[in-house]
Amino acid sequence: MTELKKERTQHRKLPLGKVIIRAIAITIGAILMATGLEIFLVPNHVIDGGITGISIMLSHLTGLKLGIFLFILNLPFVYLGFKQLGKTFAISTVYGIIVLSVFTSFFHPIPPFTDDILLATLFGGMILGIGVGIVIRNGGALDGTEILALVINKKVPFSVGQIIMFMNIFILGAAGFVFSWDRAMYSLLAYVIAAKAIDVVVAGLEDSKSVWIISDEAEEIGDAVNARLGRGVTYLQGEGAYTGDNKKVIFSIITRLEESKLTTIVEEIDPSAFLAIADITEVRGGRFKKRDIH
Repeated sequence: MTELKKERTQHRKLPLGKVIIRAIAITIGAILMATGLEIFLVPNHVIDGGITGISIMLSHLTGLKLGIFLFILNLPFVYLGFKQLGKTFAISTVYGIIVLSVFTSFFHPIPPFTDDILLATLFGGMILGIGVGIVIRNGGALDGTEILALVINKKVPFSVGQIIMFMNIFILGAAGFVFSWDRAMYSLLAYVIAAKAIDVVVAGLEDSKSVWIISDEAEEIGDAVNARLGRGVTYLQGEGAYTGDNKKVIFSIITRLEESKLTTIVEEIDPSAFLAIADITEVRGGRFKKRDIH
């Protein structure tokens, strides 16, 4: 029994079928983001938030291709992603960033679909957000800002969302100096549209989520969540109203980037487990801070 429990808490390789499906989804998401950037936003001097926004401004100032900066600037965050979310997340992120960098370079010579700044902002932000949402939903990321925010969150009393917004205020504000102040305002609009589009793709996409799991394998699932996600869990005693059976209930708090991996863990150990994930607006106290995983 001990060996079985140890095996379940160790990192596992995803089945080949799931790997292929995830790779295809991440490819589509990265291509959509590249389309939103190079076909709509960049030609009209509108930026997105995060590392992407910094890359757009550096590309404009230096004349180098956007894909170069997207790849180079995001690389340091891959290691942070590996420490925070594991090997699978890091590999998915690297792959997504490579696809994004390649296709932004490929799309660069293509004329923009529209010179109307408002249409470019609306459709560019929407397409970009859909692409990012697809990638996040499949266990990866295309921008290092959220990963950095997860690390900073361990050291300061602010939520991940607050940290990201704080960083993007400076990044989007910088667009006013690099381009013009009206472009900075359009960039803010594109950022908000992209964020809403991500919310639509990844249902209930919030900074933190509460998780309730009811399973006969509760301890094994709890150990796996602790070992493979670095998240603490709390066991609660429950009783079925109809059956009268005593059940052990797992409660935990995760971030949106961890939802895909948590679902995989539960499915591996107990496919029949009851799993409920809900959005929460604020987390304070306790031991919510994430520890590194190895």
